[in-house]
Amino acid sequence: MSTRWTSYFSAKIEEILGEIEQYVKMESPTHNKEAVDRLGHLITERFAALGCKVERIPQSQYGDQLRIEYGQGDEQLLLLGHFDTVKEIGTLAREPWRREGNQVFGPGVYDMKAGIVFSYYALRTIIEQNIPLNKRLVFFWNTDEETGSLSSKAYIQEEAKKSSHALILEPAAGGGQLKTSRKGGGDFRLQAIGRAAHAGNDHANGVNAIVELAQHLVTIQSWTDYEAGTTLSVGTVKGGSVSNVVPEFAEAEIDLRISREEEAEKILQRLRQLRPILPGAEIILQEGAIKPPMVRTAETEKLFLHAQKQAQLEGFQLEEIGVGGTSDGNFTAAVGTPTLDGLGPVGGGAHAVDEHILVDRMAERIAVLLRLMTSL
Repeated sequence: MSTRWTSYFSAKIEEILGEIEQYVKMESPTHNKEAVDRLGHLITERFAALGCKVERIPQSQYGDQLRIEYGQGDEQLLLLGHFDTVKEIGTLAREPWRREGNQVFGPGVYDMKAGIVFSYYALRTIIEQNIPLNKRLVFFWNTDEETGSLSSKAYIQEEAKKSSHALILEPAAGGGQLKTSRKGGGDFRLQAIGRAAHAGNDHANGVNAIVELAQHLVTIQSWTDYEAGTTLSVGTVKGGSVSNVVPEFAEAEIDLRISREEEAEKILQRLRQLRPILPGAEIILQEGAIKPPMVRTAETEKLFLHAQKQAQLEGFQLEEIGVGGTSDGNFTAAVGTPTLDGLGPVGGGAHAVDEHILVDRMAERIAVLLRLMTSL
């Protein structure tokens, strides 16, 4: 394939930006099923118009999952991403779609609506240019990734088991690197129940939930082990009402990150073994879903080197990196499917007010994606 596809897509940048703009302006926070499904209908229309077989997998709480298939053959290549965002309805009014020089801003543009559009243009070009495929292409667009993929994990892993490779359209790392390993992790909530009392008149009869909770949080933080790649971070703490009442309730949200799967079970066991310290206090642990780590294997390296070669054919160099954040790539890697992550846009500001993508890096990303879709 001698064509420099970067030049081809560079000539279509304004059209591609127009498509991304439509996605961004359809706000799609995870917990708003109606809004997520609205964007899902647009994505369905786009891929169906290319001749794809589109299956909507109904969900009661989250947006309907989308499984899209193109091509023939017994083997399949999985392309994976999500179109839910952390940004609530109304964010667009505060963080409008706009272009400033080489940067395009908007809620969800980087994480990860542009990535889905990239895959659409890569596929459209494959069809229009009659480029042969080695495998069926299966696109799975998830609607609850930002809250842990609770409703989609089983579907993702089922597709991954049937796929030779998994290409994740999450955004690139800061410098454009592909992600060949990720930490696993999850969230927990620890609650303390005490007994309310007047802080001046009846202090001795109170059981301070904040004091109970605080002692456990110091212990939990101490379980961080940098050498093992395990970190625990107390991210939020809530409790009490007014200063002259002994608080009867307090809670904290705790973030766990792991580099090795066995570390998750070790930390879980420690959390489950926590017991109240103050007489009369109770503690309640609410466990969240834990994503396994995405481990860099020999097959991962082979897949990355293949992607690096495709980039060189386009005239640029790709690098790799391991990151602490999780994605649905953690699930595909966990079932043994060689996984390459971060194939989406170059930019920054995920989940932040300055979320953006770089316009001059778009064409090369779509070009490499097209090459991977047709060469694997």
